[in-house]
Amino acid sequence: MDVGARLRMVRDRYGLSQRELAKRAGVTNGTISLIEQNRVSPSISSLKKVLEGLPMTLADFFTFDAEPQTPKVFYQAEELPNLGNDQIRFLLVGTAHDHRDIAILREHYQPGADTGPDMLAHEGQEGGVVISGQIEVTVNGESQILGPGDAYYFDSRLPHRFRNVGEGTCEVVSASSPPTF
Repeated sequence: MDVGARLRMVRDRYGLSQRELAKRAGVTNGTISLIEQNRVSPSISSLKKVLEGLPMTLADFFTFDAEPQTPKVFYQAEELPNLGNDQIRFLLVGTAHDHRDIAILREHYQPGADTGPDMLAHEGQEGGVVISGQIEVTVNGESQILGPGDAYYFDSRLPHRFRNVGEGTCEVVSASSPPTF
């Protein structure tokens, strides 16, 4: 997906200049310009920070122009939109629902991938279970490497990040409430 073109489209729909979005998000005007020109590929944490200026979640950002769908119960793997990038795939469950109280993600982290140098922090709680591989989870300055079957659960207001420290792809199934993703 062309993140730069999508950001420009969303910003235009909100009627904001690059300068106004930058001011609202607490980033430089150059940051918005570079993202929109695809001269930089923002980390998940950086993109979340920019979207706070709208305000909009990552899920809203990646499904913004999607046609309304009839809510349903079952989803095929190919129907799950990727809210991440090539290094980290965040596959969101339940996009056909207008209102969600929880975000459920199937996450894939490539070797060495992480959510970015900036710690994430947002309202709510989140938890997950490692399906395969290894992931280093850092929450409020405390880090732990988790493997298959290991799990985490924490208050999302605490600064946190995720990093694949293994040699293979790491898969995690996670949930957060409210759905800030």
